[in-house]
Amino acid sequence: MGVSCAQAVAVPFRKVVVADDHILVAQGIERLLMECFESIVLVSSGEELLASLHREAPDVVVSDISMPGLSGIDVMRQVRSEGCLTPFVFLTMHDESSMAAEAIRAGARGYILKSAAGDELVRAINGVMEGQTYVTPTLAANAIVSSGRSQYVLTDKQLRILEYVARGLRSKQIAYELGVSVRTIESHKYAIMQELGVHGTLELVRKAELEGLIRH
Repeated sequence: MGVSCAQAVAVPFRKVVVADDHILVAQGIERLLMECFESIVLVSSGEELLASLHREAPDVVVSDISMPGLSGIDVMRQVRSEGCLTPFVFLTMHDESSMAAEAIRAGARGYILKSAAGDELVRAINGVMEGQTYVTPTLAANAIVSSGRSQYVLTDKQLRILEYVARGLRSKQIAYELGVSVRTIESHKYAIMQELGVHGTLELVRKAELEGLIRH
């Protein structure tokens, strides 16, 4: 039995951008995700993907790696440098663990082979939207070893807090930026430290940089 987004969440996610230069592939992904998202935007090049992200950040991006112009990884790196934390899931024919490692090291939250079953993509998106990282099992072990990165489970909010901490903001400032209480920020910071196995802010930033969880 396949896995649907409707089985995993009470309300569909809002928006996904699907980037693939093969229109039949993109339309197939669109059909697969129709129950999962209220809005599905299809683009066929790296430049179109970048323009779409600049207009409005979606909940998640599902992208091929090799496309005309900018690659999917190039686009992800550019928007990350601009402060966009939208999770990227790469759906690709590249079955080399080194390519998967590069994508994960650059900040991807998912890496799935096009030869995989459709429900694997849905499972991966569900996991990514819960803050997890997903790599096709046949590549996962080698990809993680090659990238030197562990699969820490942090939510999007925790990743955003990490970014602010790395910029030197104090909990009160972060709380103001995110519109939450200082206690909430401190609680998230404690959870992040527990996840990364560190005990102080400086150690947290160093470990997060080492693991590729934050970039300057």
